[in-house]
Amino acid sequence: MATNKDRVALPPVDAQKTNLTCHFCIVGCGYHVYKWPENQEGGRAPDENALGLDFRKQLPPLALIMTTAMQNTITDKDGQRYNVMIVPDKQCEVNKGLSSTRGGQLAKVMYTPDGVGKERLRSPRVYVADQWVDTSWDDALALYAGVTKKILDNDGPAALAFDCFDHGGAGGGFENTWGTGKLMFTALKTPLVRIHNRPAYNSECHATREMGIGELNNSYEDAELADVIMAIGCNSYETQTNYFLAHWLPNFQGQTVDKRKQRFPGESVAPAKVIFVDPRRTPTISIAEQAAGKGNVLHLDIEPGSDIALFNGLLTYVVEQGWHDKEFISAHTKGFDQALQANKLSLEETSHITGVSVDKLKLAAEWAYKPKASGHRPHTMHAYEKGIIWGNDNYLIQSALVDLVLATHNVGRRGTGVVRMGGHQEGYTRPPYPGDSKIYVDQEIINGKGMMYTAWGANPFQTTLNAEQHRAVILKRASIVREAMANVRGGTTAQMVDAVYDAVKNKGGLFLANINLYPTKLAEAAHVMLPATHPGEMNLTSMNGERRMRLSQKFMDPPGSAKPDCLIAAAIANTLQQMYLTEGKQEMATRFTGFDWKTEEDAFNDGFRMAGQAGAGPIDSQGDTTGNLVTYERLRAMGNNGVQLPTKEYRDGKLIGTEMLYTDYKFDTPDGKAEFKSATWPGLPKPVAEQKAKYKFWVNNGRINEVWQTLYHDQYNDFVQRRVPMAYLEINPDDAQALAITSGDVVEVFNDYGSSYAMAYLEPDIKRNQTFMQFGHFNGVMGDLTTPWTDRNVIPYYKGTWANIRRIGKVEEFKENISFKSRRFNA
Repeated sequence: MATNKDRVALPPVDAQKTNLTCHFCIVGCGYHVYKWPENQEGGRAPDENALGLDFRKQLPPLALIMTTAMQNTITDKDGQRYNVMIVPDKQCEVNKGLSSTRGGQLAKVMYTPDGVGKERLRSPRVYVADQWVDTSWDDALALYAGVTKKILDNDGPAALAFDCFDHGGAGGGFENTWGTGKLMFTALKTPLVRIHNRPAYNSECHATREMGIGELNNSYEDAELADVIMAIGCNSYETQTNYFLAHWLPNFQGQTVDKRKQRFPGESVAPAKVIFVDPRRTPTISIAEQAAGKGNVLHLDIEPGSDIALFNGLLTYVVEQGWHDKEFISAHTKGFDQALQANKLSLEETSHITGVSVDKLKLAAEWAYKPKASGHRPHTMHAYEKGIIWGNDNYLIQSALVDLVLATHNVGRRGTGVVRMGGHQEGYTRPPYPGDSKIYVDQEIINGKGMMYTAWGANPFQTTLNAEQHRAVILKRASIVREAMANVRGGTTAQMVDAVYDAVKNKGGLFLANINLYPTKLAEAAHVMLPATHPGEMNLTSMNGERRMRLSQKFMDPPGSAKPDCLIAAAIANTLQQMYLTEGKQEMATRFTGFDWKTEEDAFNDGFRMAGQAGAGPIDSQGDTTGNLVTYERLRAMGNNGVQLPTKEYRDGKLIGTEMLYTDYKFDTPDGKAEFKSATWPGLPKPVAEQKAKYKFWVNNGRINEVWQTLYHDQYNDFVQRRVPMAYLEINPDDAQALAITSGDVVEVFNDYGSSYAMAYLEPDIKRNQTFMQFGHFNGVMGDLTTPWTDRNVIPYYKGTWANIRRIGKVEEFKENISFKSRRFNA
């Protein structure tokens, strides 16, 4: 079945049916998985197939989205072969039956020996004798735990470095974040930990949380109820596709007007308007203009890094016009006067800094904040993402944005919210981090600190800042260990551990373990690799951008001996416990107790349900304060609609959740009042300004629709390989002509911090002297160009880098096989 290109087999009526949340972007679309023996097939009549549809006649449009990419043939460990079909759930309130280009290929990325996952790690591997060798879990754990113990005993926990996921979806879930966190923080007690996309163990939303507002505070339905959506640094169609299509577009097109009239009686209601804050004209803007009409779309194409000034100028103008909510400010907030004074910026000054005309600034303020004809305040939803999270001073940007939101009372009311659009799904629950959240782990490693580095579901070689230096140092330090391991010929594991320890203790080496689905680029430096699983191969819980928690059910066996991350953590802990017991060190052995989990549900119950009760709160999501209400059984019963956290109660066989936070105006501060923060416009950071002065092109960067993250699956996906074989660089045609560059040429992009290669993609909508480079690609690493600068909380300025460009040459295959038609869908 896996090779069929012209037909789709229908599941028989008795096919096994389970629920699956798409494990790619934060939206978390609901899917149904059908599984049945390979040699069976359902009929076309509605009572002959599990879909209940009549395929004997033409189905209505979008009755079901079903393609050959949604079907595969897998083999379980008992040797039995099964067809699997993964189709969107029309009853799921998230996607309403829609399927993105990523989720639509879920079946395709499920493991088969000759499919997309053919390069999956299937057993532990150790690098010996100048090659990777498959080995047993016992042998691999003896080496990993042996080195860990030697370092822990002699040098302390601070020498054990980790780069670990902190999210849900394929990157963790509540089970796996708890398992890894309990190992790192409770058992090993190491402070040298970074998060997969930033160089410290911290939040990406320090300011908003200090102001009392968690970053996921509304529902997707609020996009249907808003009068205005202000989309800030988020290319929503490409990165949260079905949220945009199922919840934003219907509002733009007037399809939710009746719902809004019922929800807000007496208020003036019209199709929503949308304001985009983005230096680049994105595909999302183009599609919104077609759906809503250009007269209802406003693009504030600000100069790079000037967001703080924009929000401050709007705040100043809104207050001057008297459009702020004085009663709300007085009753439920503090610090307004101080922040207003510190942030004060006239529209003329704002226009000079941002490059946006005064007229457009006034129009944005009128749309978003001026009282409606009915006298009611507009419901304005502020959606933001990496454009400001990874922008010029994360802390000040978010402070300035939330100041504007609080002043206009656009949080805690339906149809409003100041919310992250998100990357991954969320699924965070861990014990308290024992270190300083301002430890800049990348620099620690570069400066020779740390003896052992475990990259767990993370790939800093493709995703960190200042990546060229980071990668070069790790490769150099790792090579010292590889040489030491190669010299242990015929030795025991204990002798190998001693050789590794000598290399890291006395010669500056670094022992590197890679725990992941695939080898990834880290295999270039790693010494041991442990195979993990992803949703479908394990039971996993996570929540999406509206805190909607679901259970993705296991329906197939993982490849080889791969294990869920939580059970890998348990295996490491249990191995270390036994080592200490053998030596009679009971006190140390006790630190590694509590990992006697047999299933991922055991880890869930230990972490989300039990430890969550004891205050092991999340750092990257709103957690469930009543975790004991949530069980696998109850989540299964809730299906793909799940429950929005925090859970309030369990009643009449259903979990009752929370649609929107702060409707009671009790904010997350000690006194319950939201806090304004001063956020004076600072200009660009010195290292960034120096690059801007020296190099011609701003290198903006981000994700694109058909590719997920670092291409860990997609680099083996024929469709993606043909479409984007190399990170592409959008460049204005006039700039390209001056450099003798045409679409499909390979170019070098370079500055003082590094260089990278990219595939040129001429795009008229890109401004002169600006570019856009795909982030995270293994073939052309954008992070090689970013400066090491971070804000006070060690959040990188990934968006802030300038470089020069030169043509390298052409690749005939690119020219012949890749379409360079504009991605803007312009009418």
